Amino acid sequence: QVQLVESGGGLVQAGDSLRLSCAVSGRTVSNYAMGWFRQAPGKEREFVSGIISSGIAHYADSVRGRFTISRDNAKNTVYLQMNNLKPDDTAIYFCATSSVYYCTTYQCQATTRYDNWGQGTQVTVSS
Repeated sequence: QVQLVESGGGLVQAGDSLRLSCAVSGRTVSNYAMGWFRQAPGKEREFVSGIISSGIAHYADSVRGRFTISRDNAKNTVYLQMNNLKPDDTAIYFCATSSVYYCTTYQCQATTRYDNWGQGTQVTVSS
């Protein structure tokens, strides 16, 4: 059974930083594509960032240059470092794992690419 547990969310001011963590059990994060998504109230879930088995990372245009995805293989954990946060970044952030080791930039952005999801962690950025 694959389980993902996100943590690290909170209430911050614009310009601040947060680091989200996604602890995974039941699947080795270095062997599969992993993704971060977010969902704001009244909006669809959207892709934020992904990392495939080789370590190649993908980012949404809205976060590129501000967010960094990484993983700690020893801890089987994926991180999302978020810098220079903006009010538009306010959302519930979800971690997800795929059953494949590779996806293209386009494929990694699709929610259907991922088969297991965490419960989410709230990020609120005040102006």
